[in-house]
Amino acid sequence: MKEKVVIIVGPTAVGKTKLSLDIARVFNGEVINGDAMQVYQGLNIGTAKIPETDMQGIPHHLIDFLPPSEPYTVAAFQSDARQLIHDLNEQHKCPVLVGGTGLYIKAAAYDYQFTDVEDDPDFRKEMARIAESQGNMVLHQKLADIDPVSARAIHPNNVNRVIRALEVYHLSGLPFSMHQQDQEPAPLFDIALIGLTMDRELLYKRINQRVDDMIEAGLIDEAKALYDSGIRNVQAVQAIGYKELYRYFEGECTLQEAVSLLKRNSRRFAKRQYTWFRNQMDVTWFDMTEALDHFEKKAEEIIRFVAGKLEIRSK
Repeated sequence: MKEKVVIIVGPTAVGKTKLSLDIARVFNGEVINGDAMQVYQGLNIGTAKIPETDMQGIPHHLIDFLPPSEPYTVAAFQSDARQLIHDLNEQHKCPVLVGGTGLYIKAAAYDYQFTDVEDDPDFRKEMARIAESQGNMVLHQKLADIDPVSARAIHPNNVNRVIRALEVYHLSGLPFSMHQQDQEPAPLFDIALIGLTMDRELLYKRINQRVDDMIEAGLIDEAKALYDSGIRNVQAVQAIGYKELYRYFEGECTLQEAVSLLKRNSRRFAKRQYTWFRNQMDVTWFDMTEALDHFEKKAEEIIRFVAGKLEIRSK
């Protein structure tokens, strides 16, 4: 029999964290973070990282463990998450993988193979130099010129991924998208794949409010501490909420403009998350629009779905 895992996906501010706690509590589970930026220490407010005091005693994994100066690749996450899913199943616990980083989720739970084209460290350094000196958009345009399919799928600020796509073309002569297009990865586990959705206007309103709450909670000071520590041009500070405030610290815009940009980027990111999950994974969607006032009722519906899908009982 395949090992089991519950996966909860969806955009920011839709209720994934709260639901993950309910599911973990009912099914004797532990949570595995599937957000690329919540792995970093010090990026707490801006990534909406759950405080330890709110975890209700439920263990959380792959969260808040890496210095922001260090890279963390999707391949590393794939290995770490799969090992955790295996270990938790061995302990008769239910892994609950939660997040909004689609490629992380897909790579962990499906037979997703990375391209076998080797690395060219000198080429990567040159591309990183271009990104740093001329900007991410210049590098992204290079990708768009040779591989528009990959360019549409990879955000300009995901510099590592853009560089890898350029590197694959540089070494093989074939677009990165051609290396990926034949993949229809099969699930490695028995999966209950839950997606949370919401009326778009209401979601955007919640995202805007969440940004205001983050500012009030100290996001500016948190980002400034990273900036003052010399953290620059690394994966961590490309996160929404930090890159916008870095522009303010650099004098490129006012604080009001930075906050407005942060809200806009958060809304756009939520839209991209929806599109990615709908196109890439076989998700069972649950509408949370009415659940804001009746969350426990909706949670009970989802818990029944999980129990039936995975044929597991509550503890």
